[in-house]
This record gives sequence, structure tokens and C-alpha cells, in this order.
Amino acid sequence: MKFIKFYILLFLFFIFFKTTAQDFRLGKVSVAELEQKIHPKDSSAAATILYKKGSARIEYDTNDGFILVTKVDTRIKIYKKEGYNWANQGVVYYIGSNDSREKVDFSDVNTYNLVNGKVEKTKLKSDGIFTEEVNKYRARKKITMPNVKEGSVLEFSYTIRTGNIGMMREWAFQTNIPVNYSEFVTYIPEYYVFNVRQKGYVFPKVTVEKQPKSITFTNKERSGGGWSNTQTTFSTSKVDYTETQTTYVAQDLPAMKEESFVNNIDNYTSSLEQELSMVKFPNSPMKMLSTDWNSVAKTIYEYDDFGPELNKTGYFEDDLKTLLTGITSPEEKILIILNHVKSNVKWNKYYSYWCDKGVRKAYQEKSGNVAEINLMLTAMLRYAGLTANPVLVSTRDNGISLFPNRTAYNYVIAAVETDTGNILLDATDKFSLPNVLPMRALNWKGRLIRKDGTSDEVELMPKKPSGDIVFMSYNVDADGKITGKAKRQCSDYNAMIFREKISGQKEESYLEKLENDNKKIEISEYSRTNEKELLLPLSETYSFTGSNLCERIGDKIYVSPMLFFTNEKNPFNQETREYPVDFGFPFLDKYNITVKIPDGFVVESLPVPAAMNMQDNLGAFKFNIAANENTLQMVISHQINEAIVSTQQYEMLKEYYKAMIAKESEKIVLKRI
Repeated sequence: MKFIKFYILLFLFFIFFKTTAQDFRLGKVSVAELEQKIHPKDSSAAATILYKKGSARIEYDTNDGFILVTKVDTRIKIYKKEGYNWANQGVVYYIGSNDSREKVDFSDVNTYNLVNGKVEKTKLKSDGIFTEEVNKYRARKKITMPNVKEGSVLEFSYTIRTGNIGMMREWAFQTNIPVNYSEFVTYIPEYYVFNVRQKGYVFPKVTVEKQPKSITFTNKERSGGGWSNTQTTFSTSKVDYTETQTTYVAQDLPAMKEESFVNNIDNYTSSLEQELSMVKFPNSPMKMLSTDWNSVAKTIYEYDDFGPELNKTGYFEDDLKTLLTGITSPEEKILIILNHVKSNVKWNKYYSYWCDKGVRKAYQEKSGNVAEINLMLTAMLRYAGLTANPVLVSTRDNGISLFPNRTAYNYVIAAVETDTGNILLDATDKFSLPNVLPMRALNWKGRLIRKDGTSDEVELMPKKPSGDIVFMSYNVDADGKITGKAKRQCSDYNAMIFREKISGQKEESYLEKLENDNKKIEISEYSRTNEKELLLPLSETYSFTGSNLCERIGDKIYVSPMLFFTNEKNPFNQETREYPVDFGFPFLDKYNITVKIPDGFVVESLPVPAAMNMQDNLGAFKFNIAANENTLQMVISHQINEAIVSTQQYEMLKEYYKAMIAKESEKIVLKRI
């Protein structure tokens, strides 16, 4: 009797499991999935990935040898219209050299809807799939899912085939919507060894199995003499090897949260990277690839389109001799050479640490990619007698280079080594200066490579605060109308950002936006200084009037001391912070403000002076105000001394901003006599 009860329970459990577990096969969409209105664990989700299964298999092809085949199956549930963008899918693939060219194919692309209680399937038509060029190296194959509605379930599969086994595609377990189930399986022959790296805060479950595999080769031989006596015979041979199957599974992954001041959220997304580190075929010497950062740097330096390009000097020698005649100061040499490259070779918008057409041709054609421009710059600096070397960089869009691999970098800059430290240079940006790099290159650390193959880690994040200094004076009249003058002066990174903002923009449209962004003030007598003098702070000066800048109630006038420069919203309002705060660069915001009180009014109350200092010299806020007859004088400063603020310091930063905004929001109260 006990055995009967046991089997009944086992049977019921099996039935329950079959009816509640998800069927991870394309085409098996359930009514329950279509009926679901909200995500059970995240009611705010616009969509969710019900499952995503991928495999990367190194298999033998009789024509091409070992190739890498990646296959991905995905099922997505749409809850809200905001999730419709998930109906547009694309895969970027390499179309460059023949040996590394990739092929992408989509299949099983269907949209499922519930119509009158039944599952309705809509297949993708031929006009829903197309290819677009990304650049001359890469293309993107895209699909647009048909008949998408709130409640739809989307399914699609794609396969990527490539002869380039060196780097498997990164597998992201998380994204900006919840992921119910994510699985990735690799099948690797014993001849290949990969470095496996995981990042993020959620780690998958890993299982490993080994299984025997074999390859059968067909050999064709001809024998005999003359055309009529030739015989062809076929024979086969078999090679046995061991294949390692590794399975990574993660379930119930939350959506990645949006947080302010994050450089690239992919840096913190749970994901998997795998790069080939060693090849060991039978009867062949072992081939070691990327093992540490020094070997990665040395390998890159020895590429034909990297290191050797630094030795080419004939194409610029005559020009440089003329420019540097009589110049002995290293600082002057650096500026002259940097400006020469910026003025004569324009960046073609291609990122790369290797040259495409080469430095000589780029110089002649006055256009080149990042590597051609900055390797050229490095070679010129060396020719001028300076200790200059290239620095490999991963841009913000590319993510932080956490692990040693050749694809961690996608950019290169130049560095001049001095007794007081490195001077970093990038000639791709017309507004760059020594140690003022484009924002795209400010991504934690780079790697400097020397001629002898040695390398060092280089700090890319600035240490010197960039200034944003405001001088403002204004008068308040008895009706609460304010008239005044303001001068804003920006230096270093603030100046670079300002110059980029106004570059190519008509003054009229800029002023219209400035007025609208600053509480609908009216601006007159506008002027700028040092717009093109990059070594000097960039300033703008203007007069302004405003009727919405203060509040009059009865016989009192309430004035926000900083007017439209007041920080009104705390960007750090989450209880906890999962990612570091990335300001990009240290900064100092300072305000010197003079206020004239209208005749017939006196000060009833003023904000109390205040000072706040964060621990570890992270930053400081000071607010000083003093009254002298009918004039108020204020000096306010807000300084952050670190470009990157850790999650451990988040609570302190959050409270600092809260207190600063509260103080800036306090009013000056004027009372009629």
C-alpha cells in the first residue's frame, strides 16, 4: 500500500512538473505564457526573456577545417508597448578578411498571439529580414518581428559560422529586462584551451562533461600511367579526440537597474567571456596565446600593422624639421606636434588599435583611423627626441578591460614619459590637449607598450579638477523682477565639453536653449572669449532679465540665491548603489554672486553659512553669505576630487548631495520696510 501511495505521489509530481516547467524548445509556446499580463517578480517590466539558450561548438568542416558555430534560440514575452523594441533584433558580424569572415542566418522567426483562446502563429516574411553596413569591417543582419502586440510571445533563432576560433561571442546572462532562464553551452575539442572569465554580480551554475568524438577523413589517390590506365582509389582514416562540454545555467535574473553616472552598464552585467589561450595539436608544437597583460601587449606590438608602423618616419621628417627648428622645450614640442597632426589628419571615425591603410598613406590622404593618427603622433614625438609610446585603451562603449585578451582593447593613444609622470595625448579630437583626452577614452586604465615589449598599466582618469567658475551680479526690483550679468568660465574637461557643445551650432539656437533651460530668462549682450584658444579657459558673458526667478508674496520677496544655477534634484536617490559612480573627471564648481536689494526692502532672513567635507577628501561643499547694507555677497563651491566613486562611498555621497541641494534651495527673504 505504501508503495502504491509512493508511485501515485511520484506520478502527480511528474504531472505537476510537466505542466509548470517551461518547455525550452522553439515552437512550444504555451497558452499560459500568452495569458500572462505582468512579470511575476517585476510588475514594472515591459518585457521579459522567457528563455535564451546558446551554444558555441568547435566542429570540423571538410573544406575549412575547425570552425566555430554559435547558435542562439530566444523566446521573449511582451507585456507593454514600451517593450515593442524587443521585436527588432540584430546581429553584428565581421565581413573583413576571408579567413575571419562570419556568416549569420536567422531561422524560426515567429510571433505568437492568443486569439479567441487559441495560439496564433505569424511567420516572418522575407521583407522582415535585411542587412545593413555598420562599417567596412562589419555588417548587421536585422529582423523585425511581425504582428507584435501587448501579450505577444516572440521567438527567433540565429546561427553564426566563422573560421576565427580565437574569441567566442560574449554571452550576457542579464539585460535591461528580467531573464527567466539563460543557458550557454560550449563544445571544445581537446586541441583548444580557452580562458574563461565571468563578470557581474550573478554567477551561473556550471557543469562539465567529457565525451569521445572522432573525425573521419577521406583520402583520394590516383595510380597508373597515362590517361587510359589511371585508377582512383579512396581510403578513410579516423582521428579520435575528447570534447569538453561545459554548461552554464542562470535563472530568475533581475533587470539591470538604470543608475545615474554609469559609464557603461555592460561592465557590471552578468556575462561570460572566453578567449583562446593555447592550441596543442598532435605532433605539433604547443602554441601559447594570451596569458597575461604583458604577453597581450607584446603580441599586439608585434603585429605588422602596429609596431612596424612606428618605425616609419620618412613621410613626415621634412615637415617636422621645419616646425621644430629652434624649439628645445619638451612641452613646446609636444604641443607643436599634437597640433600638427590634429590640423593635417582628420579622424575617419573608425576605432582600432591597428592600422588599416598605414600611417604613411593616412598622412598623404589627410585622413585615418585612430591607430593611424595616434601611432603617427607617437612616431613624431619619438623623432623629436621624446620618450613616447602607444597606450592601448578600451573606450567607454567597449567596456572596461578586466581580463587579459587581445580584444579587450579597441583604441590607442600616445603617452610621453616624463620625470613627473605620463603626458597622455590623442590627436583624433580637435579640442583635445595634453592630459585632456576625449571622453570616450576615459575608461579607468590603459596599457603602455614600449619598444622592448614591456608594458605598464596607465591611469587614464584625470586627477586635476576641471573648473566651472561663475561670476554673477543681479538686482532685485520691488516687483520681484531680476536683472543681472553672468560670466561663466570653463577649463580643461569642462571647456572641452563646452567647445564640443557649441561647435557648429548657430548662436541663435544656442541662446534660445540657454534661455529655456534657465527658467525662461531673456539674454542680451552675449559674447564668448577663447573659443579657439584651447590652452585658455573658455568664457561666455551675458546680461539677463527674468520675471520667474523669485517669488513675491504680500510684502515679502523670496529669492533663490543662485537663481538658475541652483542644483534642484539629487541624482543619487536610490537606497543602495550597485555600480560605481563615474563622474568622468574631478571638478570644481564655484559661484561668486553679488545681489542688490531693492530700495524700501530689508533682509528678513538669510541662509546660514555651511561647510561639508566628505571623508577621504572625496569632496567638499562651502556656502558663505554676508550682508552689507543693501548688498549681499556669496561664495559657493562644490568640489569632487575623484572621477570614480566606489559603491562603498555611495551613502556618503548621497547624503552630501542631499544636504548640498537643501542648502542651495534655501531662500533669501526680503521684507518691505
